[in-house]
Amino acid sequence: MADNQHVATQKKLKKLLGHLDPSSPPGGCPIRDLLAAVTDKWSILIILWLGNYGKLRFNELKKVVQNISSKVLTERLKRMERDGYITRTVYPQVPVKVEYQLSEFGIQYLDQLLNLIIWIDKSAPEIIKRRIKFEEWKPAENKD
Repeated sequence: MADNQHVATQKKLKKLLGHLDPSSPPGGCPIRDLLAAVTDKWSILIILWLGNYGKLRFNELKKVVQNISSKVLTERLKRMERDGYITRTVYPQVPVKVEYQLSEFGIQYLDQLLNLIIWIDKSAPEIIKRRIKFEEWKPAENKD
């Protein structure tokens, strides 16, 4: 089974990256740019909380995404709205009410993200064992 999975993975990588020359990588990588926009810890948490609650106002998001500054939250929300992961609804009232929620595109991303999180959760005991084993094997002078 592992061999078949490896072959399938190699085919996917070849299709995605096979046209690139390893001795002359491209200057700008569009995949890296697109991934960076939604794979930092804050964006992932925003996506998860919006997926969990449906709609949240700015201060509600700031509260559930603990330790995020208002500036960073504003930047991430603008970037995710620009790329189509979330929608922003402004209600014409005083004071102005603004709500954020996942778009259909954002829900598709959330589904993929949940697959990764489920895999990590399932693999966590093995990852922890590997970390412990790695730390035990490190020479004493390299331990922090």
